[in-house]
Amino acid sequence: MSWQQRLAETDKRYIWHPFTQMKDYQEMEPVIIERGEGAYLIDIHGRKYLDGVSSLWVIVHGHRQGEIDQAIIEQVGRISHSTLLGLSNPSAIELAKRLVEITPAGLERVFYSDNGSTGCEVALKLAFQYRQLCGEGNKTRFISFKNAYHGDTLGAVSVGGIDLFHETFRPLLFPVLQAEAPYCYRCPLGLTWPGCGMECLGTLERIMEDHHQEIAALIIEPLVQGAAGMITQPPGFLAGVRELCTRYEVLMIADEVAVGFGRTGKMFACDHEGVRPDLMVLAKGITGGYLPLAATLATEEIYKAFLGEHHESKTFFHGHTYTGNPVACAAALANLSVFEKENTLERLTHKIELLSQELKRFADLLSVGEVRQRGFMVGIELVADKETKTPFSPEEQIGVKVIMEARKRGVIIRPLGDVIIIMPPLSITEGELEELVEVIYQSIKTVTERRG
Repeated sequence: MSWQQRLAETDKRYIWHPFTQMKDYQEMEPVIIERGEGAYLIDIHGRKYLDGVSSLWVIVHGHRQGEIDQAIIEQVGRISHSTLLGLSNPSAIELAKRLVEITPAGLERVFYSDNGSTGCEVALKLAFQYRQLCGEGNKTRFISFKNAYHGDTLGAVSVGGIDLFHETFRPLLFPVLQAEAPYCYRCPLGLTWPGCGMECLGTLERIMEDHHQEIAALIIEPLVQGAAGMITQPPGFLAGVRELCTRYEVLMIADEVAVGFGRTGKMFACDHEGVRPDLMVLAKGITGGYLPLAATLATEEIYKAFLGEHHESKTFFHGHTYTGNPVACAAALANLSVFEKENTLERLTHKIELLSQELKRFADLLSVGEVRQRGFMVGIELVADKETKTPFSPEEQIGVKVIMEARKRGVIIRPLGDVIIIMPPLSITEGELEELVEVIYQSIKTVTERRG
């Protein structure tokens, strides 16, 4: 038995993979990634695959980016971890300053954690305790949006809105006020944009009007609801949410875990509409995709509410063992340095335009209901009937079949149901981008025509 076969058998024997039906996995040949180069993943057999989803939306400048590699090596040469509970370290300090400098004005304090879920947990708890410390003990509730995804820990799941992921755990969760989110292709209000006047904002306003005296905060994925299928919000929706939060004195939490660090074409999604949230959550691309790290940024007003004498117990009693890990923070600093040195955002503009052009031909495919794009975030929704927008039955597993076809052609992507996701590293070349889109086009065409 070869070492590759032994690895495959050991994988199936011991690993429980996330968001994976293990019964199906046991019947597949596993793809075991050993190396990476730029936009490519390389498995244990030496096969190369274009990384079409940035290794789950995290890789920014490609695999084995020299400056980030070196920053990690140098930091390990000094120290790999020390606690941030009552102590500090240079990398965490420098990174906090840089994050405050590049995020929307007014966000002045940085609380570190380990991933997007924990970053959202921090934001929810900060908002809740802030209200208590301000003598607003009646403000204990949260507004979230239908189709939202903020992570898999219980607080984050409570403000989530995807039944497939969250319904099983409903008895464990705290109740929230749930507002309609824009889904223009399948408008839940039966309206059509732009003639609708963004009535979904009207439903949000009515919730705030009725309940603002009991609401601690609202949480939103700015511009794009990623895990829902790259559902894009119409222009002005995000700014409208900010205006309502200000008017009704509701704290606004911007979950930029998926949309931050250039994915939408600007460093942060909030930048597109000049929105300044009260709390902002960052993760995924923060280290360039190298190591787990998250940061929750807060205004000075929120921070100051937690200051007091020891006996007053105003402390934020929350933390993680690896909070502010020096190696992760060093990687994040190098990631931001690469953004500057390589003019990543400026160079991205043409690639976004190229991607838009390449995606136009998907409209010709009978199974493509809608193509949604915001920057380098794309969702291609597949349907059984284009005219009626009737979805495929789950039993057909069309999305899975498409990504398996793409895998045969040297591309790694993942579907969200029957929405095919494209979210490549920002560093992907134009030629690689064209190849990626071509493979996905041919994979959709092959699978759906074979079905017919």
